[in-house]
Amino acid sequence: MESLYIIKIGGNIVDNPTLLKSCLDAFSNVKGSAILVHGGGKLATQMATSLGIEQKLVEGRRVTDEATLKIVTMVYAGHINKTIVAQLQGIGINALGLSGVDANLIKAHKRSTSKVDYGFVGDIDKVNSTFIQEQLIQNRRLVIAPITHDGEGQLLNTNADTIAQSIATAMVTLYDVHLIYGFEKEGVLKHIQDEDSVISLINGPIYAQLKKDKIIFEGMLPKLENAFHALNNGVKSVLIGKAEKMNELINGTAGTTIKN
Repeated sequence: MESLYIIKIGGNIVDNPTLLKSCLDAFSNVKGSAILVHGGGKLATQMATSLGIEQKLVEGRRVTDEATLKIVTMVYAGHINKTIVAQLQGIGINALGLSGVDANLIKAHKRSTSKVDYGFVGDIDKVNSTFIQEQLIQNRRLVIAPITHDGEGQLLNTNADTIAQSIATAMVTLYDVHLIYGFEKEGVLKHIQDEDSVISLINGPIYAQLKKDKIIFEGMLPKLENAFHALNNGVKSVLIGKAEKMNELINGTAGTTIKN
């Protein structure tokens, strides 16, 4: 089967024009089909602050109230998404910018309030793999913003790492799927302040030990949980590493490789 690369870049990359350009150049060089999923960056928080809308975080995750939902939709699905698409068009890539709302791309439900009420935050139910394949066949590169919907008219803010994983697992019957998480670190680090302490390979037992020893925690845990979920559901490979080394990540020569 044809290869499909799903590349997720985080907010810290979106906020840095030099890093973003480097990632988009690498994305443009992918042979075959490719999808870019992007996070939100600091702009939504800055805009909320300027409008006097308090931003609440629980365990590092944004609580999305009604006012915040309007802002993240405008910033993520609007300004950031279209800026990335424009830059790709500028280097000759026929990119199509979408959110999970468009063409019923990603349907989700509002997260349960059993523990913490995150507001209008969505957990994914279904990805429209048929529509995605139709676009890829037309040689379009998709750029996807982390806004979804519930099928009843409600927008939802959804974690971009999870969106990348969900798209990856939805496409495994159609492509050999490779998932890459690009962020500001060299990979999963044994010592968070030491960029030379990259753990080159993590499998299930190693992951369990790293969690037990509290070497990985907080923001890295959801990435690794998504990585193992993807592998357990047919994704061929998952890599986590420095976004500005995206060419090497695509080639499998940098970052941390996640295996079962």
